[in-house]
Amino acid sequence: MQFCNSASTKHHVFRLNAALLMSLAAVGSASAATLSVGPGKTYAAPCAAFAKAKAGDIIEIQGGKTYSGDVCAISASDLTIRGVNGRPKIDAAGKNAQSKAIWVVKGNNIKVENVEMYGAKVPDKNGAALRLEGTNFTLRSSFLHDNQNGILSGANANSNVVIEYSEFGYNGYGDGYSHNLYIGNIASLVFRFNYSHDANVGHNLKSRAKLNTITYNRFSSTPSGQTGSTKSGKPSYEIDLPNGGTSYVIGNVIHQPSAHNNPGMLAYGLEGATNPGQDLYVVNNTFLNDDSSRGTFVLIGGKVTKAALIQNNIFGGTGTVTGQASAVQKSNFRSVAPGFLNRAQYDLRPTANALVINAATAPGKSASGFSLVPTAQYKHTAASETRPASGALDIGAYESAAPTASPSIPAPSVPAAPVTWKVCAPEGGTCSFTGTREVRFGAPGYYNTKVITAKTPCNSTVFGNPKTGVYKSCSYSSLAK
Repeated sequence: MQFCNSASTKHHVFRLNAALLMSLAAVGSASAATLSVGPGKTYAAPCAAFAKAKAGDIIEIQGGKTYSGDVCAISASDLTIRGVNGRPKIDAAGKNAQSKAIWVVKGNNIKVENVEMYGAKVPDKNGAALRLEGTNFTLRSSFLHDNQNGILSGANANSNVVIEYSEFGYNGYGDGYSHNLYIGNIASLVFRFNYSHDANVGHNLKSRAKLNTITYNRFSSTPSGQTGSTKSGKPSYEIDLPNGGTSYVIGNVIHQPSAHNNPGMLAYGLEGATNPGQDLYVVNNTFLNDDSSRGTFVLIGGKVTKAALIQNNIFGGTGTVTGQASAVQKSNFRSVAPGFLNRAQYDLRPTANALVINAATAPGKSASGFSLVPTAQYKHTAASETRPASGALDIGAYESAAPTASPSIPAPSVPAAPVTWKVCAPEGGTCSFTGTREVRFGAPGYYNTKVITAKTPCNSTVFGNPKTGVYKSCSYSSLAK
């Protein structure tokens, strides 16, 4: 019996396998196609291309054109749909697909990039620009506005949704049951570098996902009459996570306008903490409340059994930080009027304040090992930049230093002398000083602050109670206002 050389055989098999892989790759690349949509292209409108698309195809929609009434279901999987040469506008124009949406996404692993979608309306008042029914979806660099829902997804325990670099405005029928985004009970949501604003009575973001990673976004709305990319809305919650879930809320601007439909800003577990995780991490955000009479910054349902971590946040304006007595609050800055470089223009880098600059504490990692340290910051509109690493971490969503990604923004001026604080009264006494100053009430690591002229009673009636069971006093800042 004759045997072939084993080394030669292995080499021959390797060459056959390599050839086979190359041929399979060639077949795969040959089977994927780019379908062009627009005037003079193969397909006049997107839905005609969707109907012909096969798994792996790319659909390129020419920008600079409005595609009116082009509504349909997307059935193929593994598609990339993107606007090119500008952002194409997809106008429902009174039509809908399956009484659900402009596009009903039934395929799996669909990516949609650089499109503008608006006008979705259906008889049940729940029409969406994008209705998600498949597994896994990505939206990037898009603008969804003036729909009954921007995005509406059903429950899908296997689905992971990523939404980034996108804008959502004035979505919602106005009944409180439709929103800028409504994500159903899915495996996970990643929501980052987005601008969600002016929801019409509903929420700027509602998610029932089991895992929520909400990082470096701006949730805010325009005052009535102010020019914006959509008309002004009166949102309810800025962020609503009604069923709890492991949730990371890091590095966001969360702003409640004076006209709204619910004084809570970030809501967690209010419809029953039915998701497996009940751990909420609220780290290095800047909260702003324009309602001068009421508000709760972090509203946590009574059935949530695990203490939230609330660390390194700025809480600006009137309101209660949270009603959860067990919440772990670390290194937050509370002030009716925090100092920012330009509050009106949303340059929310903090001005010189020893309680904010370099005053944050290391947030470490979550119970599952997720890093809670902010590494980026939101840049308008729906963009991002690296968070500068300049010494110790500042409190809030922004570092005081100018970001390296935006060299045109001047660095803030810093006084030669550091901000200092002078103790002026024990709790129950009267704090007196000259001029208008920022006054803090509390104990090290736990302070509430207000801007006050001349004198003030030093008690929790004026400032709120930053921490029970500790000796508290009042101090005023060395910087006059």
